[in-house]
Amino acid sequence: MSGERQDMERRGPLADLRVIEMGQLLAGPFCGQILADFGAEVIKIEQPGAGDPMRQWGREKMQGASMWWPVIARNKKSLTLDLRRAEGQQVVRDLAAKSDILIENFRPGTLERWNLGPEVLAAINPRLIVVRVTGYGQTGPYAARAGYGAIGEAMGGLRHVVGDPSTPPSRMGISIGDELAAVHACMGALMALHARERTGRGQVVDAAIYESVLAMMESLVSEYDVAGHTRERTGAILPNIAPSNVYPTADGRMLLIAANQDTVFQRLAGAMGRPDLAGDPRYATHNARGARQAELDGLVADWTRSLPLADLESLLNAAGVPCGLIYTAADMVKDPHFAAREAIVERPHPVFGTMKMQNVFPRLSETPGAVRHVGPELGEHTESVLTRILGLGAAEIAALKAGGIV
Repeated sequence: MSGERQDMERRGPLADLRVIEMGQLLAGPFCGQILADFGAEVIKIEQPGAGDPMRQWGREKMQGASMWWPVIARNKKSLTLDLRRAEGQQVVRDLAAKSDILIENFRPGTLERWNLGPEVLAAINPRLIVVRVTGYGQTGPYAARAGYGAIGEAMGGLRHVVGDPSTPPSRMGISIGDELAAVHACMGALMALHARERTGRGQVVDAAIYESVLAMMESLVSEYDVAGHTRERTGAILPNIAPSNVYPTADGRMLLIAANQDTVFQRLAGAMGRPDLAGDPRYATHNARGARQAELDGLVADWTRSLPLADLESLLNAAGVPCGLIYTAADMVKDPHFAAREAIVERPHPVFGTMKMQNVFPRLSETPGAVRHVGPELGEHTESVLTRILGLGAAEIAALKAGGIV
């Protein structure tokens, strides 16, 4: 194996790709994060003097530094560039000529106003893949609307089914709409790369937030179309799937138990000291248990409430019954399984000294991804990108700086 190939494998499966990341906040940048995690050279373009608003986001800060930015921008390079100026737009065109993917999450029409639309870029580099992430997609009557992840979650059907039926629709606690759109955008980019191997041409990937949410909604639309059924919020359960719920323990903890399959319920009944339940016609089958969901949950809760969490987990794991504590970050960082698989890694940070964050997933046996460094300082790589990729000299870069372009 050549030294170059070995180096690429160490850097990840996408180490031979160059990506331009335009846009900000979450939907586009998370797509870029995934590609960067697996080795692509991701050049993030940011407004001079301001940068991505994610640099300022986060519930907690230390010395003015965000704890969100180091994750969403990890493994990337930061190039400052004023995209509203003709000179800045020309730099993008020059980079596009030497890149594989361009990611943007502006409103439809923004790239076109900057003379950076897919047609223009394709004329410069026919192999370029343009990934466009928006709230509603590039076409249709809503395309021009402002579209945040929360709106996509509502329109895509997720918000209506999340939460307790006694309360208004809930949110997930994370920006799941943006992140689903980013994952779909990344899948689209990789599929377009595969197609390029046959055709030699790039294409446009149109990832809408509401459609990315809709894609995860299982049989929700079909249930309405065929049976007139509208799914509603059900709290901690899925209707007619029992027992599968969050149950109390003697020491005030909560344990999730999922024992709805026939054979698993038999094991749960044995662990409860109630093997008779598995043969009882009221609970013996999936449909019977579903019809008596609340009643069965009450029986299980009466049992779990009599034991502390540690004893419950030991009994259920020994019996082969799926169960789990509802983890917080504190649980994750001390869990031996997380540690054994390095699910959380620690990396140097210029302000915090070090910081922990989730590792790169999924795991590839031959060319795994890695967290090589946290999110960069604003403009940290501007000169190196302009010099190494575009071949600009010191005088040209100085002129761009003097004009406020970089």
